[in-house]
Amino acid sequence: MRLISPRFPRATRSPRGIGAVVLGGDFHGLGIVRSLGRRGIPVCLIDDEYSIGRFSRYTTHAVTAPTLRKPEETVDFLLETVRRLDLKGWVLFPTRDEMVAAVARYRGQLSDWYRVPTPEWESIKWAWNKWNTYCLANRLGIPIPRTWCPRSLDDLDGIVAEFPLCVKPAVKEDFFYATKAKAWRANNRQELRTLFERATGHVAGNEVLIQEIIPGDGNHQFSSCVFFKNGVAIASMEAKRWRQHPPEFGRAATFVETVECPELLAPTLRFLSAMNYYGLAEIEYKLDARDGQYKLLDVNARTWGFHCLGPSAGVDFSYLLFADQIGQPVQGGRGRPGVGWIRMVTDIPTSLSDIIAGRLDVRTYLKSLRNFSTESVFSREDPMPTLAELALLPYLAVKRGY
Repeated sequence: MRLISPRFPRATRSPRGIGAVVLGGDFHGLGIVRSLGRRGIPVCLIDDEYSIGRFSRYTTHAVTAPTLRKPEETVDFLLETVRRLDLKGWVLFPTRDEMVAAVARYRGQLSDWYRVPTPEWESIKWAWNKWNTYCLANRLGIPIPRTWCPRSLDDLDGIVAEFPLCVKPAVKEDFFYATKAKAWRANNRQELRTLFERATGHVAGNEVLIQEIIPGDGNHQFSSCVFFKNGVAIASMEAKRWRQHPPEFGRAATFVETVECPELLAPTLRFLSAMNYYGLAEIEYKLDARDGQYKLLDVNARTWGFHCLGPSAGVDFSYLLFADQIGQPVQGGRGRPGVGWIRMVTDIPTSLSDIIAGRLDVRTYLKSLRNFSTESVFSREDPMPTLAELALLPYLAVKRGY
Protein backbone atom coordinates (compact mmCIF):
# COMPACT_ATOMS: atom_id res chain seq x y z
CA MET A 1 0.00 0.00 0.00
CA ARG A 2 1.38 3.41 -1.02
CA LEU A 3 -0.53 6.42 0.19
CA ILE A 4 0.62 9.47 -1.72
CA SER A 5 0.20 13.06 -0.62
CA PRO A 6 0.97 15.01 -3.79
CA ARG A 7 3.12 18.12 -3.43
CA PHE A 8 1.65 21.30 -4.88
CA PRO A 9 3.50 24.57 -5.53
CA ARG A 10 2.37 27.45 -3.34
CA ALA A 11 3.05 29.87 -6.19
CA THR A 12 -0.36 29.08 -7.69
CA ARG A 13 -2.17 31.11 -4.99
CA SER A 14 -5.20 32.84 -6.50
CA PRO A 15 -5.09 36.60 -7.12
CA ARG A 16 -6.74 39.03 -4.72
CA GLY A 17 -7.68 36.26 -2.28
CA ILE A 18 -10.26 34.69 -4.59
CA GLY A 19 -11.33 31.34 -3.20
CA ALA A 20 -13.86 28.56 -3.70
CA VAL A 21 -17.24 27.82 -2.17
CA VAL A 22 -17.81 24.06 -1.88
CA LEU A 23 -21.39 22.88 -1.42
CA GLY A 24 -21.31 19.57 0.43
CA GLY A 25 -18.65 18.40 2.87
CA ASP A 26 -18.64 14.63 2.41
CA PHE A 27 -15.53 12.97 0.94
CA HIS A 28 -16.42 14.40 -2.51
CA GLY A 29 -16.26 17.93 -1.14
CA LEU A 30 -13.24 17.17 1.01
CA GLY A 31 -11.32 16.28 -2.15
CA ILE A 32 -12.00 19.73 -3.57
CA VAL A 33 -11.08 21.43 -0.29
CA ARG A 34 -7.72 19.67 -0.20
CA SER A 35 -6.96 20.17 -3.89
CA LEU A 36 -7.35 23.94 -3.55
CA GLY A 37 -6.27 24.39 0.06
CA ARG A 38 -2.89 22.77 -0.55
CA ARG A 39 -2.22 25.59 -3.00
CA GLY A 40 -3.10 28.29 -0.50
CA ILE A 41 -6.53 28.96 -1.99
CA PRO A 42 -9.15 29.86 0.67
CA VAL A 43 -12.19 27.59 0.79
CA CYS A 44 -15.66 28.13 2.26
CA LEU A 45 -17.47 24.85 2.92
CA ILE A 46 -21.28 24.91 3.12
CA ASP A 47 -23.33 21.87 4.15
CA ASP A 48 -26.68 21.02 5.69
CA GLU A 49 -25.40 17.77 7.21
CA TYR A 50 -22.75 16.76 9.72
CA SER A 51 -19.81 16.34 7.40
CA ILE A 52 -16.11 15.65 7.59
CA GLY A 53 -14.93 18.45 5.29
CA ARG A 54 -15.38 21.12 7.96
CA PHE A 55 -12.62 19.44 10.02
CA SER A 56 -9.97 19.80 7.30
CA ARG A 57 -7.05 22.10 8.03
CA TYR A 58 -7.68 23.60 4.59
CA THR A 59 -11.24 24.75 5.30
CA THR A 60 -11.21 28.53 5.81
CA HIS A 61 -14.92 28.93 6.61
CA ALA A 62 -17.37 26.17 7.61
CA VAL A 63 -21.01 27.24 7.31
CA THR A 64 -24.13 25.25 8.17
CA ALA A 65 -27.15 25.77 5.88
CA PRO A 66 -30.76 25.03 6.92
CA THR A 67 -31.16 22.86 3.80
CA LEU A 68 -29.45 22.29 0.46
CA ARG A 69 -32.22 20.11 -0.98
CA LYS A 70 -34.67 22.88 -1.90
CA PRO A 71 -33.50 25.03 -4.83
CA GLU A 72 -34.94 28.37 -3.73
CA GLU A 73 -33.69 28.04 -0.16
CA THR A 74 -30.26 26.91 -1.37
CA VAL A 75 -29.91 29.95 -3.62
CA ASP A 76 -31.18 32.36 -0.95
CA PHE A 77 -28.62 31.00 1.50
CA LEU A 78 -25.81 31.30 -1.05
CA LEU A 79 -26.72 34.93 -1.74
CA GLU A 80 -26.89 35.71 1.98
CA THR A 81 -23.53 33.98 2.62
CA VAL A 82 -21.66 35.71 -0.20
CA ARG A 83 -22.60 39.09 1.27
CA ARG A 84 -22.01 38.16 4.90
CA LEU A 85 -18.57 36.63 4.37
CA ASP A 86 -17.52 38.88 1.47
CA LEU A 87 -17.03 36.03 -1.00
CA LYS A 88 -17.84 37.91 -4.19
CA GLY A 89 -16.04 36.42 -7.18
CA TRP A 90 -15.35 33.08 -5.51
CA VAL A 91 -15.79 29.90 -7.58
CA LEU A 92 -18.85 27.77 -6.79
CA PHE A 93 -18.47 23.95 -6.59
CA PRO A 94 -21.75 22.01 -6.04
CA THR A 95 -21.08 18.33 -5.19
CA ARG A 96 -24.55 16.73 -5.19
CA ASP A 97 -27.01 16.51 -8.06
CA GLU A 98 -29.75 18.53 -6.37
CA MET A 99 -27.21 21.29 -5.73
CA VAL A 100 -26.14 21.23 -9.38
CA ALA A 101 -29.79 21.55 -10.43
CA ALA A 102 -30.37 24.49 -8.08
CA VAL A 103 -27.27 26.34 -9.28
CA ALA A 104 -28.12 25.69 -12.95
CA ARG A 105 -31.72 26.90 -12.58
CA TYR A 106 -30.67 30.11 -10.81
CA ARG A 107 -27.37 30.60 -12.56
CA GLY A 108 -28.26 34.13 -13.66
CA GLN A 109 -28.78 35.38 -10.10
CA LEU A 110 -25.76 33.56 -8.71
CA SER A 111 -23.44 34.77 -11.48
CA ASP A 112 -23.85 38.34 -10.25
CA TRP A 113 -21.93 37.30 -7.12
CA TYR A 114 -20.03 34.08 -7.81
CA ARG A 115 -18.00 32.55 -10.60
CA VAL A 116 -20.33 29.72 -11.63
CA PRO A 117 -18.78 26.89 -13.70
CA THR A 118 -22.09 24.98 -13.74
CA PRO A 119 -23.80 25.55 -17.11
CA GLU A 120 -27.36 26.77 -17.63
CA TRP A 121 -30.33 24.45 -17.00
CA GLU A 122 -30.75 23.85 -20.74
CA SER A 123 -27.46 21.96 -20.59
CA ILE A 124 -27.80 20.34 -17.16
CA LYS A 125 -31.27 18.88 -17.85
CA TRP A 126 -29.67 16.24 -20.07
CA ALA A 127 -27.74 14.85 -17.09
CA TRP A 128 -30.30 15.57 -14.35
CA ASN A 129 -33.05 13.35 -15.82
CA LYS A 130 -31.87 9.91 -16.96
CA TRP A 131 -34.69 9.59 -19.49
CA ASN A 132 -33.33 12.75 -21.13
CA THR A 133 -29.85 11.22 -20.91
CA TYR A 134 -30.86 8.01 -22.66
CA CYS A 135 -32.89 9.83 -25.32
CA LEU A 136 -29.95 12.07 -26.18
CA ALA A 137 -27.48 9.15 -26.20
CA ASN A 138 -29.80 7.19 -28.48
CA ARG A 139 -30.07 10.17 -30.83
CA LEU A 140 -26.27 10.41 -30.94
CA GLY A 141 -25.82 6.71 -31.64
CA ILE A 142 -24.19 6.02 -28.26
CA PRO A 143 -25.13 2.53 -27.01
CA ILE A 144 -27.39 2.32 -23.93
CA PRO A 145 -29.18 -0.53 -22.15
CA ARG A 146 -32.74 -1.11 -23.37
CA THR A 147 -34.86 1.30 -21.33
CA TRP A 148 -38.58 2.05 -21.00
CA CYS A 149 -40.45 4.91 -19.33
CA PRO A 150 -43.94 3.52 -18.52
CA ARG A 151 -46.63 5.91 -17.29
CA SER A 152 -48.88 3.29 -15.68
CA LEU A 153 -49.17 -0.35 -14.69
CA ASP A 154 -50.89 -1.04 -18.01
CA ASP A 155 -47.80 0.22 -19.86
CA LEU A 156 -45.72 -2.52 -18.21
CA ASP A 157 -47.55 -5.13 -20.28
CA GLY A 158 -46.03 -3.62 -23.40
CA ILE A 159 -42.46 -4.28 -22.20
CA VAL A 160 -41.14 -7.36 -23.97
CA ALA A 161 -37.80 -8.30 -22.43
CA GLU A 162 -36.05 -11.06 -20.56
CA PHE A 163 -35.95 -10.87 -16.78
CA PRO A 164 -34.39 -9.75 -14.53
CA LEU A 165 -35.03 -6.06 -15.13
CA CYS A 166 -34.28 -3.11 -12.92
CA VAL A 167 -36.63 -0.40 -11.67
CA LYS A 168 -34.88 2.95 -11.23
CA PRO A 169 -35.76 6.65 -11.01
CA ALA A 170 -35.19 9.07 -13.86
CA VAL A 171 -34.33 11.68 -11.21
CA LYS A 172 -32.65 9.98 -8.30
CA GLU A 173 -32.85 12.47 -5.40
CA ASP A 174 -36.32 11.86 -3.93
CA PHE A 175 -36.06 8.13 -4.60
CA PHE A 176 -32.60 7.82 -3.06
CA TYR A 177 -33.32 9.84 0.07
CA ALA A 178 -36.48 7.79 0.66
CA THR A 179 -35.12 4.30 -0.07
CA LYS A 180 -31.28 4.57 0.22
CA ALA A 181 -31.24 2.57 -3.04
CA LYS A 182 -30.15 3.39 -6.58
CA ALA A 183 -32.37 0.79 -8.23
CA TRP A 184 -34.36 -2.39 -7.52
CA ARG A 185 -34.15 -5.78 -9.21
CA ALA A 186 -37.34 -7.37 -10.58
CA ASN A 187 -36.97 -11.10 -11.25
CA ASN A 188 -40.39 -11.61 -12.81
CA ARG A 189 -43.41 -9.69 -14.06
CA GLN A 190 -45.23 -9.73 -10.73
CA GLU A 191 -42.18 -8.26 -8.96
CA LEU A 192 -41.96 -5.68 -11.73
CA ARG A 193 -45.52 -4.53 -11.07
CA THR A 194 -45.01 -4.48 -7.31
CA LEU A 195 -41.76 -2.51 -7.49
CA PHE A 196 -43.17 -0.09 -10.06
CA GLU A 197 -46.04 0.72 -7.70
CA ARG A 198 -43.59 1.20 -4.80
CA ALA A 199 -41.39 3.47 -6.92
CA THR A 200 -44.30 5.69 -7.96
CA GLY A 201 -44.93 6.29 -4.25
CA HIS A 202 -41.59 8.10 -4.09
CA VAL A 203 -41.37 9.82 -7.49
CA ALA A 204 -43.75 10.88 -10.23
CA GLY A 205 -45.08 8.11 -12.45
CA ASN A 206 -43.28 9.51 -15.49
CA GLU A 207 -39.95 9.41 -13.60
CA VAL A 208 -39.80 5.63 -13.12
CA LEU A 209 -37.65 3.78 -15.64
CA ILE A 210 -37.49 0.08 -16.44
CA GLN A 211 -34.13 -1.05 -17.77
CA GLU A 212 -32.46 -4.26 -18.83
CA ILE A 213 -29.69 -5.43 -16.51
CA ILE A 214 -26.40 -5.80 -18.31
CA PRO A 215 -24.74 -8.99 -17.01
CA GLY A 216 -21.82 -8.56 -14.64
CA ASP A 217 -21.21 -6.65 -11.44
CA GLY A 218 -19.33 -3.44 -10.76
CA ASN A 219 -16.06 -4.59 -12.32
CA HIS A 220 -17.73 -4.32 -15.73
CA GLN A 221 -18.27 -0.59 -15.09
CA PHE A 222 -15.97 2.10 -16.41
CA SER A 223 -15.84 5.86 -16.03
CA SER A 224 -14.73 8.49 -18.50
CA CYS A 225 -13.68 11.53 -16.44
CA VAL A 226 -12.98 14.87 -18.11
CA PHE A 227 -12.54 18.59 -17.76
CA PHE A 228 -14.48 19.63 -20.85
CA LYS A 229 -14.32 23.00 -22.59
CA ASN A 230 -15.22 24.11 -26.11
CA GLY A 231 -15.71 20.57 -27.36
CA VAL A 232 -12.33 19.37 -26.08
CA ALA A 233 -11.18 17.34 -23.09
CA ILE A 234 -8.62 19.64 -21.47
CA ALA A 235 -7.91 16.78 -19.03
CA SER A 236 -9.15 13.21 -19.06
CA MET A 237 -8.75 9.82 -17.44
CA GLU A 238 -10.58 6.50 -17.47
CA ALA A 239 -11.18 4.30 -14.45
CA LYS A 240 -12.48 0.82 -13.74
CA ARG A 241 -14.81 0.22 -10.80
CA TRP A 242 -13.44 -2.99 -9.26
CA ARG A 243 -15.79 -2.91 -6.27
CA GLN A 244 -18.93 -0.98 -5.36
CA HIS A 245 -21.69 -1.04 -2.79
CA PRO A 246 -24.23 -2.52 -3.06
CA PRO A 247 -22.59 -5.04 -5.44
CA GLU A 248 -25.28 -5.01 -8.17
CA PHE A 249 -26.67 -1.46 -8.20
CA GLY A 250 -23.81 0.41 -6.64
CA ARG A 251 -24.60 3.76 -5.07
CA ALA A 252 -20.87 4.43 -5.00
CA ALA A 253 -17.54 2.89 -5.88
CA THR A 254 -15.42 1.46 -3.08
CA PHE A 255 -12.31 0.46 -5.06
CA VAL A 256 -11.33 2.09 -8.36
CA GLU A 257 -8.26 1.94 -10.58
CA THR A 258 -7.30 4.13 -13.52
CA VAL A 259 -7.07 2.26 -16.81
CA GLU A 260 -6.22 2.98 -20.43
CA CYS A 261 -9.56 2.89 -22.23
CA PRO A 262 -9.41 5.65 -24.86
CA GLU A 263 -12.40 4.28 -26.78
CA LEU A 264 -14.65 5.87 -24.14
CA LEU A 265 -13.42 9.38 -24.88
CA ALA A 266 -15.12 9.81 -28.27
CA PRO A 267 -18.69 9.07 -27.07
CA THR A 268 -18.06 11.16 -23.94
CA LEU A 269 -17.00 14.18 -25.98
CA ARG A 270 -19.90 13.67 -28.39
CA PHE A 271 -22.42 13.61 -25.56
CA LEU A 272 -20.99 16.62 -23.71
CA SER A 273 -20.77 18.61 -26.94
CA ALA A 274 -24.45 17.88 -27.63
CA MET A 275 -25.24 19.13 -24.11
CA ASN A 276 -23.29 22.33 -24.79
CA TYR A 277 -21.45 21.49 -21.58
CA TYR A 278 -18.55 23.09 -19.73
CA GLY A 279 -16.74 21.84 -16.63
CA LEU A 280 -15.99 18.59 -14.85
CA ALA A 281 -17.98 15.49 -15.74
CA GLU A 282 -17.95 11.74 -15.26
CA ILE A 283 -19.81 9.50 -17.69
CA GLU A 284 -20.36 5.93 -16.52
CA TYR A 285 -20.41 3.00 -18.93
CA LYS A 286 -20.90 -0.74 -18.52
CA LEU A 287 -19.21 -3.24 -20.79
CA ASP A 288 -21.79 -5.64 -22.20
CA ALA A 289 -20.00 -8.93 -22.83
CA ARG A 290 -22.90 -10.06 -25.03
CA ASP A 291 -22.02 -7.63 -27.82
CA GLY A 292 -18.73 -6.06 -26.65
CA GLN A 293 -20.21 -2.56 -26.41
CA TYR A 294 -19.65 0.00 -23.68
CA LYS A 295 -23.17 1.20 -22.83
CA LEU A 296 -23.80 4.56 -21.23
CA LEU A 297 -25.43 4.37 -17.79
CA ASP A 298 -25.12 7.75 -16.11
CA VAL A 299 -23.78 11.29 -16.47
CA ASN A 300 -22.49 13.22 -13.45
CA ALA A 301 -22.26 16.94 -14.24
CA ARG A 302 -20.01 17.67 -11.24
CA THR A 303 -17.10 16.17 -9.35
CA TRP A 304 -17.56 12.44 -8.78
CA GLY A 305 -16.77 10.24 -5.78
CA PHE A 306 -13.19 9.31 -6.67
CA HIS A 307 -12.13 12.58 -8.35
CA CYS A 308 -9.40 13.02 -5.70
CA LEU A 309 -7.62 10.10 -7.41
CA GLY A 310 -6.80 12.60 -10.17
CA PRO A 311 -3.76 14.30 -8.59
CA SER A 312 -2.02 10.94 -8.02
CA ALA A 313 -2.75 10.04 -11.66
CA GLY A 314 -1.46 13.41 -12.86
CA VAL A 315 -4.69 15.40 -13.42
CA ASP A 316 -6.01 17.56 -10.59
CA PHE A 317 -9.51 18.19 -11.92
CA SER A 318 -10.72 20.53 -9.16
CA TYR A 319 -7.75 22.84 -9.48
CA LEU A 320 -7.88 22.86 -13.28
CA LEU A 321 -11.49 24.06 -13.17
CA PHE A 322 -10.67 26.69 -10.53
CA ALA A 323 -7.68 27.98 -12.48
CA ASP A 324 -9.70 28.24 -15.67
CA GLN A 325 -12.44 30.15 -13.85
CA ILE A 326 -10.04 32.80 -12.55
CA GLY A 327 -8.25 33.17 -15.87
CA GLN A 328 -5.01 31.38 -15.09
CA PRO A 329 -3.26 29.17 -17.67
CA VAL A 330 -4.44 25.56 -17.59
CA GLN A 331 -2.28 22.57 -18.44
CA GLY A 332 -4.33 19.41 -18.59
CA GLY A 333 -3.33 16.06 -20.02
CA ARG A 334 -4.16 12.39 -19.57
CA GLY A 335 -4.34 10.52 -16.29
CA ARG A 336 -1.91 7.64 -16.19
CA PRO A 337 -3.27 4.09 -15.73
CA GLY A 338 -2.63 1.76 -12.78
CA VAL A 339 -3.39 4.23 -9.97
CA GLY A 340 -5.81 2.97 -7.29
CA TRP A 341 -8.35 4.65 -5.00
CA ILE A 342 -10.20 3.09 -2.09
CA ARG A 343 -12.99 4.16 0.27
CA MET A 344 -12.09 2.02 3.25
CA VAL A 345 -15.22 2.49 5.39
CA THR A 346 -17.41 1.04 2.64
CA ASP A 347 -14.89 -1.24 0.94
CA ILE A 348 -14.24 -3.39 4.02
CA PRO A 349 -17.89 -4.40 4.62
CA THR A 350 -18.51 -4.69 0.87
CA SER A 351 -15.51 -6.97 0.42
CA LEU A 352 -16.41 -9.13 3.43
CA SER A 353 -19.90 -9.55 1.99
CA ASP A 354 -18.45 -10.48 -1.41
CA ILE A 355 -16.02 -12.97 0.15
CA ILE A 356 -18.82 -14.66 2.11
CA ALA A 357 -21.00 -14.81 -1.01
CA GLY A 358 -18.16 -16.28 -3.08
CA ARG A 359 -17.89 -13.27 -5.41
CA LEU A 360 -14.39 -12.35 -4.21
CA ASP A 361 -11.51 -14.49 -3.00
CA VAL A 362 -9.36 -13.43 -0.07
CA ARG A 363 -6.11 -13.43 -2.05
CA THR A 364 -7.49 -11.03 -4.67
CA TYR A 365 -8.79 -8.72 -1.97
CA LEU A 366 -5.49 -8.63 -0.06
CA LYS A 367 -3.59 -8.01 -3.29
CA SER A 368 -5.82 -5.02 -4.05
CA LEU A 369 -4.98 -3.51 -0.66
CA ARG A 370 -1.35 -3.30 -1.76
CA ASN A 371 -2.30 -1.54 -4.98
CA PHE A 372 -3.77 1.83 -4.18
CA SER A 373 -2.29 5.26 -3.70
CA THR A 374 -5.29 7.31 -2.53
CA GLU A 375 -7.75 6.72 0.30
CA SER A 376 -10.97 8.71 0.03
CA VAL A 377 -10.47 10.49 3.38
CA PHE A 378 -7.22 9.50 5.08
CA SER A 379 -4.31 11.93 4.78
CA ARG A 380 -1.25 12.11 7.04
CA GLU A 381 -1.01 15.87 6.58
CA ASP A 382 -4.74 16.39 7.28
CA PRO A 383 -5.82 13.68 9.78
CA MET A 384 -8.85 15.28 11.46
CA PRO A 385 -11.43 14.38 8.75
CA THR A 386 -10.53 10.70 9.22
CA LEU A 387 -11.16 10.88 12.96
CA ALA A 388 -14.38 12.80 12.35
CA GLU A 389 -15.61 10.18 9.89
CA LEU A 390 -15.04 7.37 12.37
CA ALA A 391 -17.05 9.30 14.95
CA LEU A 392 -19.81 9.99 12.39
CA LEU A 393 -20.19 6.41 11.11
CA PRO A 394 -23.44 5.74 13.04
CA TYR A 395 -24.88 9.00 11.69
CA LEU A 396 -23.80 8.15 8.13
CA ALA A 397 -25.27 4.65 8.43
CA VAL A 398 -28.67 6.11 9.27
CA LYS A 399 -28.46 9.07 6.90
CA ARG A 400 -27.11 7.36 3.81
CA GLY A 401 -27.30 3.64 4.41
CA TYR A 402 -23.57 2.99 5.00
